[in-house]
Amino acid sequence: MSTPVLICDDSNMARKQCARSLPDGWPVDVSFATNGQEGVDAIKEGKAELLLLDLNMPVMDGYEVLEAIRAQDLETMVVVISGDIQPEARSRVRQLGAIDFIKKPVDKDKLTSMLLEYGIIDAELLANNEQQVVEPQVVKEKPSKPLELNKSESDNSIKELDPQLRDCLQEISNVAMGQAGDMLARLLKVFVELPIPNVNLIEVSELCMAFASVEDFDETSGVCQGFIGSGISGEALLILNDSSFGDMAALLNYKGQLDDSAELEVLMDISNILVGAYLKGLAEQLDLHFSRGAPVVLGQHCDVSQLLETNNQAWQRTLAIELSYAIEDYPIKCDLLLFFTEDSIPHLAHHASYLLDD
Repeated sequence: MSTPVLICDDSNMARKQCARSLPDGWPVDVSFATNGQEGVDAIKEGKAELLLLDLNMPVMDGYEVLEAIRAQDLETMVVVISGDIQPEARSRVRQLGAIDFIKKPVDKDKLTSMLLEYGIIDAELLANNEQQVVEPQVVKEKPSKPLELNKSESDNSIKELDPQLRDCLQEISNVAMGQAGDMLARLLKVFVELPIPNVNLIEVSELCMAFASVEDFDETSGVCQGFIGSGISGEALLILNDSSFGDMAALLNYKGQLDDSAELEVLMDISNILVGAYLKGLAEQLDLHFSRGAPVVLGQHCDVSQLLETNNQAWQRTLAIELSYAIEDYPIKCDLLLFFTEDSIPHLAHHASYLLDD
């Protein structure tokens, strides 16, 4: 008899990766949910004897799903599979009823070992089924299409992102962002609230409008750092609202007067952590290497539009990834913006294609 398994994740790529990581020879009926609310509905329909649950999702996130399962006494076993690898995240999901936690991208051997440990699958039955080459029955998911670049016939520029490439870049950004958030959380001894990465192809001249959400702060300070590798180049821009400096300096145990020089040191420290960890996480997943240039201060105590104008790239279009970090219980918020040159996009698509199923 097949086991109903539900994979709940907003990323199409992540859902497929997770399905391919299920143990060979395990008879399962796999269903998919693209957000937490769909996941809860599917549990009620009896589609989730086992739920493989992401945390960072729209509509209803993974924490809310776990709370709903407990409040409504829904029958399912939950394994969280997430890019948010902070120790506190692991602790919270277990307190909410998850039986275990696996970091993204999911490792097939670790998932199999965990399912065996909890008795969800039987080793002898699994071995027998492997010999019979039992294929899992997968439902409610469309096959992947090859990555394509939609280019203009007039100037050969890329008009829009392939939805599959956008989804892939959002998912690998989610994993890289989680690694950076974990480093910041461990350093500051806090819980970092992670956003859903925002991936867009935009005109450089429209940067200010595109990142209007960052304009919530009266004054900000920013630093940028260039990066290059394997035909991919761009700039990372870290923006910290000025009202955050006091709390951030206290968390970093800075002593003495918090003048412009001290604030700049705080900004540089946070930038080194987030930019370095994010690019490292991105590079590891795409199997490439980035070299980083020296950080450059774009400005202190100015609005975001001034920072973006200062960082006026020589290129016309950019693949932009926006990550807004917040720290629980503190009025601290900083934005990490990644700008990739337009001619980097084909190289990103090439490396990303290896992460997708055939």
